[in-house]
Amino acid sequence: MQTPEDISADFPEWPDWWCGVKEDIRYGQGLIDAMRPFVVHLMSRGLKEKTIRNHMDNLWLLGGEIIRSVSTFDEYGIPPEENLRRSVDEEGGPYCRHLHSEAHQTSYDATCRKLHKFLKATRQPSGAFFDDLIEEEI
Repeated sequence: MQTPEDISADFPEWPDWWCGVKEDIRYGQGLIDAMRPFVVHLMSRGLKEKTIRNHMDNLWLLGGEIIRSVSTFDEYGIPPEENLRRSVDEEGGPYCRHLHSEAHQTSYDATCRKLHKFLKATRQPSGAFFDDLIEEEI
């Protein structure tokens, strides 16, 4: 495993799947670009392929919800990475209409919390928080 495509060959195609209108494809590509470092980080932690695939499935859901919101509210002016950062926090992610069980919701929110922690750490140029992040598994 060296790239996200090694886990999910269709990773680069996600924006096409999320697309409701033409503008969504470019925006979705920005989301993929913002998600890629997180997936690479997960891979570098030596996690099992099944675990990484589960996180990627949750990222797919998250991206779809972000695109739906951007398209619905015409928020294309918000940079994709910033929108991704705004969408996740210490409690999890935004509402996902495709989750139908508590177990799936728990998994989705766990991925969103990990992503939030990763994005928060990578926003800071350097420092103790990032050093601590490297020491523990996100």
